[in-house]
Amino acid sequence: MRIDGTAWRPIWAEGDGETVGIIDQTTLPFAFRTKRLTRMDEAAEAISVMRVRGAPLIGVTAAYGMALAMRDDPSDAAMAAAYETLHATRPTAINLRWALDRMRETLAPLPEGERFACAWALSAAMADEDVEINRRIGAHGLDLLREVAARKGRVNVLTHCNAGWLATVDWGTATSPIYQAHDAGIDVHVWVDETRPRNQGGFLTAWELHQHGVPHSIVTDNAGGHLMQHGEVDLCFVGTDRTTATGDVCNKIGTYLKALAAHDNGVPFYVCLPTPTIDWRVRDGVAEIPIETRAPEEVTEIDGALPGGAVTRVRIASPGSDALNPAFDVTPARLVTGLITERGIVEASEAGLAALRPEA
Repeated sequence: MRIDGTAWRPIWAEGDGETVGIIDQTTLPFAFRTKRLTRMDEAAEAISVMRVRGAPLIGVTAAYGMALAMRDDPSDAAMAAAYETLHATRPTAINLRWALDRMRETLAPLPEGERFACAWALSAAMADEDVEINRRIGAHGLDLLREVAARKGRVNVLTHCNAGWLATVDWGTATSPIYQAHDAGIDVHVWVDETRPRNQGGFLTAWELHQHGVPHSIVTDNAGGHLMQHGEVDLCFVGTDRTTATGDVCNKIGTYLKALAAHDNGVPFYVCLPTPTIDWRVRDGVAEIPIETRAPEEVTEIDGALPGGAVTRVRIASPGSDALNPAFDVTPARLVTGLITERGIVEASEAGLAALRPEA
């Protein structure tokens, strides 16, 4: 996708062949900055503090982190230590483990002298694979937007959090159909949930859409139900950090409430996901998916730009009050209209997902 007319990805291999570049998402939308990752621990830090975020991008970053570890020490012990360090950074997003498992399974049989080159090439291949996966998700979702446009003209889509190209290597998941619709000349407008507490919708999704020229409006997290009651939402498109084998969806906190509102108002609620985001070992999302709890300061404080442009952090909660900050919630499969994957749109059920299994 583009920033001020120039094509960018949120992660890339630098020309020296042993350094990774990222867009530092902690400074957006007020400042655009990049950062170089030169060691495994820097990749781990980038994931942990959310310089990079979003399940697909976390997975690719972890893969590059493993490659950097193999450059410095290609031993089995170093591989095991890197795996544990990177895996511990974010417990909920399944792509992280998927990417690390793929790296370990590929590298373990190789002689130590071949591991870095293989790890680097595999990381780059995984990044390119993610781009194509998300493009195909968008192509399938585009059909849904075309159907609505044929009936109504303008299509209003509600999103939650950032499942855009900043959360992937390109295109995004929930935004891929939107970008493709806009590029095809469809009149699409996006209601952008601000997505407290980190405001990834108001900060990141809105910034992305503005850069691409897609009409959009930021709304408070509590406005979605009201908009649905008044017929202002045609479809909901959200992403996911982990989807169970039975179709439960774990996504940014607040997704469950949007699904309930959509169900009550007859608004189609679609989840856009790459198949690596499916955890085939888990059947009950509420009971089995570990939900990351983040620092209370993310709830009680917020970044903002002053009139002169300087960015500062301020407290927005009552002094002395504590806060709880679960980062994700689980939407039961019964509330999901369909799962939009790179292999097509399927029912959010065990039977629907079965057709996506690699052995099928």
